[in-house]
Amino acid sequence: MLEINVSQMLKGSIGTEKVVTVNGTVDITGFGESVVEGNVRLTRTNRSILVRGTLKTAVEVSCARCLADFSCPLTLNIEEEYFPMTDVNTGVPLPEPEEPGSFIIDEHLILDLSEAVRQYALMAIPMKPLCRQDCTGISGY
Repeated sequence: MLEINVSQMLKGSIGTEKVVTVNGTVDITGFGESVVEGNVRLTRTNRSILVRGTLKTAVEVSCARCLADFSCPLTLNIEEEYFPMTDVNTGVPLPEPEEPGSFIIDEHLILDLSEAVRQYALMAIPMKPLCRQDCTGISGY
């Protein structure tokens, strides 16, 4: 579940918190789905929902030494603010956040973690991934 209904949180008071277990899939690299698991804490602020948590996933990458494909485990420490696009009480559309590239809560009051997870995972992939620390590279040369 990477989509979370936050309507009750948006109706709650500032400081309201909720811990949600995340378990779903995201296409991180464009080459297939990766399972994402962990917990996030949602906190109601005066203008948004703050999401903080640690998620685990893995992506298929090629070893920088031997070129073998392998599953690279990733730990993602997420901290993002999600802004509602609709007033929870009136249904009136709200103005877009001033910060460019902000994450939003859609008109159905669903907070979707998929894009944030994708972005955090892409940043967490090592520049030179190794299938194992003692990989000797392409043998036979």
